[in-house]
Amino acid sequence: MGNGGYDDGYAACPCFWGREPGSLVARFLARVPDVAGWDVLDAGCGEGKNAHAFMMRGARVTAVDTSALALLNAREAWPSSTVEWVHADVRRLALPPASFDLVVAYGLLHCLACRGEVEALVARFQAVTRAGGRHVICAFNERRQELIAHPGFEPCLIPHNAYLDLYRDWDIEEASDEDLHETHPHNRIAHVHSLTRLTARRPA
Repeated sequence: MGNGGYDDGYAACPCFWGREPGSLVARFLARVPDVAGWDVLDAGCGEGKNAHAFMMRGARVTAVDTSALALLNAREAWPSSTVEWVHADVRRLALPPASFDLVVAYGLLHCLACRGEVEALVARFQAVTRAGGRHVICAFNERRQELIAHPGFEPCLIPHNAYLDLYRDWDIEEASDEDLHETHPHNRIAHVHSLTRLTARRPA
């Protein structure tokens, strides 16, 4: 599993992603503001902006990333945080069944090698989610990708509808396929990604 070539950015620009939660996480917290006491898994947490947001609302957060640089930046950004920062590949991390109320995978799934890996990891995330628990997913899809700002990165791109199909037995609360226009601070290259954003609830 790659990390999208973001280590260059993490080395050059601490708080590469900023300190505010992602837009989908912000909307989730506006809709479900009381997450106190929840067990949250932030898989592919990067520098931890989403993990920190849930921790500040009283959740117990386990934040996992393969990038040591990202986690170093996270610890420096929030030195008093109670988030458990874990340097690991979440595919191989021991996770008990039905142990989380929420799983966040923000920018993770397109870093996997193939569609089969995406499907397997989503199934694993579903298995560790309690009845009534939720997922917040944000991933590149196959519709439109400008990778000029990501030299050497070959993301796994699957259709938006394929992500929806992975949650066909769940209650989909929000889903969109929209373009994200962004410029990373370390290289200043403007580019566009088509993103699947998805929030779903496991039936109780």
